[in-house]
Amino acid sequence: MVQLSDEQQMIVDSARQLAESEFADKAFSWEGEFPWENIEVLADHGFLGINYPEEYGGGGMTEFEALLLIETVGRVCPDTAMALVAQHFVSPRAVAMFGSEEAKQRYLEPVIEGDALLSIAMSEPQAGSDVQSMTTTVTEEGGELLLNGEKIWVSLVPEATAAVTWAKFPEGLGMVIMDFDADGVEINQHFTNMENQTQTQFYMDDVVIPPENVLVRESGQFKRMLSSLNWERLGGAAIANAIAINAIDKALDHATTREQFGQPIADFQGIEWKLADMVAEVEMCRAITYQAAMSAIDNDGTPDKIETSIAKFRSAEMVEEVVSESLQIHGANGYQKGHPLEYLHRMARGRRIAGGTPEVQRNSISQGLKRNGYQPRYLQ
Repeated sequence: MVQLSDEQQMIVDSARQLAESEFADKAFSWEGEFPWENIEVLADHGFLGINYPEEYGGGGMTEFEALLLIETVGRVCPDTAMALVAQHFVSPRAVAMFGSEEAKQRYLEPVIEGDALLSIAMSEPQAGSDVQSMTTTVTEEGGELLLNGEKIWVSLVPEATAAVTWAKFPEGLGMVIMDFDADGVEINQHFTNMENQTQTQFYMDDVVIPPENVLVRESGQFKRMLSSLNWERLGGAAIANAIAINAIDKALDHATTREQFGQPIADFQGIEWKLADMVAEVEMCRAITYQAAMSAIDNDGTPDKIETSIAKFRSAEMVEEVVSESLQIHGANGYQKGHPLEYLHRMARGRRIAGGTPEVQRNSISQGLKRNGYQPRYLQ
């Protein structure tokens, strides 16, 4: 077992105490509402942006500490852990990687302070995982950059002030930051998924993009641009692991207090084996997720693509199985609307869709193997 440093242990201990005292009462009741009050509490205690540079208000730590924070908070309130993933691993990471100094000050610093959110806008009605099929464009006319197109399944739009938007430049695929209050942005419709989260479709009609809001447009940056998705995969694995840990806590508590035939159901071998299998699966997924995060140290600051893909798809499949088994241990109680296990079941199912499906991750892994061969860590 890796021994945490004193600072890392302090993060776990203080975050757990804070979550239990401030977040527990409203856990499993957010139903798609963004937990702003919890984010404010975390910001006040210096937990937001711990893996970002201190010059932008971050903690100057690594992704490992961010993973610890997400898991710790997720044991108490998975919705708040989901918010932490959005704050640490998705759009803000793209701004940190590619943004101008003006963009970092305008968009990254408020996120770290807990005052703002950034969405990511990639999917289109006819372009999901196939990013090259995107039809959203950025063209230059009269000295201005104009964004035109359509995006769908965009999360956080009711709360976010801007979105990191993928689009095609004449030079190739790129990214820009688009403000939702800009002229030409039209919200078409909102959808509600099984988690009660809102996902949005919107149009962009000659939306002017300031030069400082361009993140990537050079054709030579495409490979590095795609590598920014490794952070999203890492965040997806982190929240799946957090949800699974939460489910195991609840299964163990129920199994040790629920009695049948004169003994706790935890003493029946069928339940013992379920619990053992659940823990084994979670710990394997946590290990590969941590390894993927630490690979950034040896990989120019970006986690390894194959390792993050493995972490993403295994955790996404694992959490659905673990939550389902926990619900099974709870029996009819867990199957009721409003029960934490029913809530977690809906959250868990989305992990196999958001941020890249297991099928897409497997394709990515196999393509890397065919291109570079199998390169097991430490045996290369």
